[in-house]
Amino acid sequence: MNARICSPWEILRHAVLLTVAAIVLLPFIWMIVTSLKPQSEIFLSEIRWWPEQLHVVENYTKAFERAPLVRYLLNGVIVTVLIFALQALIALPAAYALAKLRFWGRDAVFAMVLFCILIPAQAIAVPVFLLFHHAGILDTYAALIVPFTISAFGIFLMRQFFLTVPDDLVDAARMDGISEFGIVWRVMLPTAIPALTAFGVFSIVAHWNDYFWPLIAVNSQELFTPPVGVATFRNEEAGTDYGPLMAAATVIIAPLIIAFLLAQRRFIEGITFSGMK
Repeated sequence: MNARICSPWEILRHAVLLTVAAIVLLPFIWMIVTSLKPQSEIFLSEIRWWPEQLHVVENYTKAFERAPLVRYLLNGVIVTVLIFALQALIALPAAYALAKLRFWGRDAVFAMVLFCILIPAQAIAVPVFLLFHHAGILDTYAALIVPFTISAFGIFLMRQFFLTVPDDLVDAARMDGISEFGIVWRVMLPTAIPALTAFGVFSIVAHWNDYFWPLIAVNSQELFTPPVGVATFRNEEAGTDYGPLMAAATVIIAPLIIAFLLAQRRFIEGITFSGMK
């Protein structure tokens, strides 16, 4: 069997992809390496990719001692899971209506959904903050969750996927006497698992890493999410201890990496099928 010879274009393409991957991964690799170093080796003038003296136990122990990392991680799980669950609860029926139902103004509603995707969260942060202040729900889990319960991107992504579902499947469900809401949860949802997984990856990563809104919405350390919690390692008076700081950052990022690796196949399927039509 003759080995296949790669063309120059394929070699160039892989070289470019490997270069881009290396650039993207370099900060994460440096973060992990720094979390293994003692303070004396972090500020050396020369670059060392591996420390001469490992401080793994010391740095990671200090990371958990100086801040309630477990509490921050638990808050991150509670906030991101509830946000995603509420987003899916709203996005699935809305996407089904925009994809499979015929009603006056449907295209205008979909255009508004696309317009909402263009509005950054920072643009409406002040009105939302004032609204929550008057409602008395600042510094609560509700303040972290409620602003993100409706996801325009989630509605758009699920609608694009539902367009690929044959209308005959929906018509057959109607002939069997299933209501429109029943079709959403009993017919469309099982077929939309790849797209829902893809949206879940986007949603969880975005809100797990969100620093801006939790910083202004909560003041109690018991409600800090992981990104805000990491900021507590900074000490302007005594100086920042970068070893434990990088160890805490590594611990906080690890769940995202594990979750993405577990959902990688479904994530790719969801993105692929959502763009087929």
